[in-house]
Amino acid sequence: MRSEHGFSLLETLIAMSLMLVVTASIFSLMNPAQGNFSAEPEISDMQQRLRVGADSLYKDLVMAGNGAYQGGYPGSLLYFFAPVMPFRQGTVNDDPPGTFRTDTITLVYVPPTFVQTTLATHGPSQGSAEVGVNPEYGCPDRQNDPLCGFKSGMTVLMYDDSGNFDVFTITNVQANALHLQHNNDNLTYTNYNANTTKIVQANYFEYYLKTDNANGVYQLMFYDGSGNPDTPVVDNVVGLTFDYYGDPQRPLIKSGAGITSNPFITTYGPAPKSAVANCVFTGDPTPVSTLADLGPATSALVKLTAAQLTDGPWCPNDANPNRYDADLLRVRKIGVTLRVQAALAALRGPASALFSHGGTSNGGSKWVPDQEIRFMVSPRNLNLGR
Repeated sequence: MRSEHGFSLLETLIAMSLMLVVTASIFSLMNPAQGNFSAEPEISDMQQRLRVGADSLYKDLVMAGNGAYQGGYPGSLLYFFAPVMPFRQGTVNDDPPGTFRTDTITLVYVPPTFVQTTLATHGPSQGSAEVGVNPEYGCPDRQNDPLCGFKSGMTVLMYDDSGNFDVFTITNVQANALHLQHNNDNLTYTNYNANTTKIVQANYFEYYLKTDNANGVYQLMFYDGSGNPDTPVVDNVVGLTFDYYGDPQRPLIKSGAGITSNPFITTYGPAPKSAVANCVFTGDPTPVSTLADLGPATSALVKLTAAQLTDGPWCPNDANPNRYDADLLRVRKIGVTLRVQAALAALRGPASALFSHGGTSNGGSKWVPDQEIRFMVSPRNLNLGR
């Protein structure tokens, strides 16, 4: 008989099996490729978020403590008060005295500005008040502008050589006076004297980590020292830690210094007045610091612990509602750890060392672990003369 053309059942089964094997192999190769296709844009976005967060923090951290550079009381703010604090201070949402938060920092510095002068009147005795200022040399247009360039909405810093400071927002500018509104509920000091109190334009910034587990919101937040609300800088930030490294030596009185109004100049911290103590020095004829040495003079910076920064002595004094630990005057370097996560839950695996907050991905090919960066900043104005 003439043979029939075609395939036998066995041949068909073998061909189909081979086709299934090849198809499965192709899909097994395509699946990781699809995972990588989804992951790569997210990895790039995470790196960009790290860059934005690190750049934002660095540009303000490196300026911390920059003080006035014209008129009276020039130099780093470190000689007057602590310009770096590990808690919220100077807002309506202040942390209580003695707080230490690893994910929050308050920074104060004077930006490049000619708006630097002294009070012409007594300082405010309440949260809202009017003050006059002196049109000193260095003001932008002292002949035609008696208010030295101060504008409505500007954040201003007021301080003197007593170790006190307060932050205000200018709410109104009149012909010869500024109307100020204090930025929190309690004035630090109510006895700022005319002609000896510095008032300058200032940057008074806060950064902190917002963690809202209920809504899955994790953000690096920023407050600009004004009446404006806090604003997010970077989304999906799941870790923010600040470490502080300080001068191991207590502040000392520099010998051979002489200023008519105040004969003492310190290595850091507010200088004592003759026979009058302050939060850092005794009031003896030869003042001595009340802080302890944390190591020999030749030792490197020491890491400051939460206990050291919350046990006093307190500046400006033990009862002040805006007090801070005097050891914060030691800060010379700040370590920052910033961690971000993938925005898509489908790219995060179970909560673990790789993921601060777990997601829905079950396959390693679609996992995008959290990314973290750590860097150190030595604010130049906190290290003058060191």
